[in-house]
Amino acid sequence: MSEARIDKWMWAVRIFKTRTIAAEACKKGRVSINGAQAKAARMVKPGDVIQVRKPPITYSFKVLQTIEKRVGAKVVPEMMENVTTPDQYELLEMSRVSGFVNRAKGTGRPTKKDRRELEEFTAPEFMDYFDFDFDFEDED
Repeated sequence: MSEARIDKWMWAVRIFKTRTIAAEACKKGRVSINGAQAKAARMVKPGDVIQVRKPPITYSFKVLQTIEKRVGAKVVPEMMENVTTPDQYELLEMSRVSGFVNRAKGTGRPTKKDRRELEEFTAPEFMDYFDFDFDFEDED
């Protein structure tokens, strides 16, 4: 087989868990072949370099063999070569080290610890030092 559909190939070499997700990534413009955006039906051939954007980094893979049937994980290195640059992996590590800057949508309610940290961060500390005593008497 000299050519294969990009969505099938990415699914077969386990870049994406399902072919539907691979096709959606192509549709959203997150996949490019040799620098040009690719649709799901675009054909790949050995020697092509595929770039897949999975925020926060962009992975790059070189096609060694084209396949359309899913293979075991041990066979994947014969089908593709990971040519992602080290600076991309540094970006991934930086985002991992930075901790949680904002909560991801759908992760549920904050824990008690999260709530206390948020309150500590947002509550002004100097407010505890003042004793506010207001007289609200009518002066008619």
